[in-house]
Amino acid sequence: MANNVYLKIREEARNIAETLSIPSFYKDYSAAFEYSTTFFEENSEVGILKDFVHRKLENNFGHGFAHATKVAVDAGALLIAEKGFENIDRELLIMQCTGLFHDIIRKTKNHALESSVFAGKALRDFPFSKNEIEKISKAIRNHEAFKKNDDEFTQCELTISNCLYDADKFRWGPDNFTHTVWEMVSFADVPLELFVKNYPEGIKSILKIKSSFRSKTGKKYGPEFIELGLAIGDKLLEHINLKFPDLI
Repeated sequence: MANNVYLKIREEARNIAETLSIPSFYKDYSAAFEYSTTFFEENSEVGILKDFVHRKLENNFGHGFAHATKVAVDAGALLIAEKGFENIDRELLIMQCTGLFHDIIRKTKNHALESSVFAGKALRDFPFSKNEIEKISKAIRNHEAFKKNDDEFTQCELTISNCLYDADKFRWGPDNFTHTVWEMVSFADVPLELFVKNYPEGIKSILKIKSSFRSKTGKKYGPEFIELGLAIGDKLLEHINLKFPDLI
């Protein structure tokens, strides 16, 4: 019963999302996004990494392979937005690898740290240098919201870290309501009454992300992702109140 209702609510969320404009980032940096997408789809080394992650990554709390893919591609586009296209391919490979691995261990309390440790070990079997693996591991360790990280970063490491964080937090916008939250509640088998009760607090958590973006590009475009998500959330709550008044 609960899952059927969640499916109906998700469908409404997706209908609402279709009425909104796409985030400006994809318009203003369409060339960067296209380049990152093509690289992700066609680069042979990325292909090997995708195969590995696809086998290892469970759909934990709505953070499965589809989520990792979106983060990897958007992080790549952010990297290009920050640094330009010149001699970018090696860093783009590192960036997309970071996106693919960032949630590979998701069920633990300290998932960022655990995913970082896993990536640091697993990537020894891939054609990355020790320095490159360290960049990837540090970024993964530093991607969780509202948590202090004590690592010291070079400028290159910081750019990789910031782009990963921002691409991951882009997902707190429309994606949260069209995909992630429904996979999370289904995975955790959350009762409908509890979901509705916690809805306002969940919205507050999303709102906090607006001021947390780290890269120059993320700070400019990230808040719009959150605003679009909140617009869906507000309309969706109206829909829930109307269609499921017994849950309120």
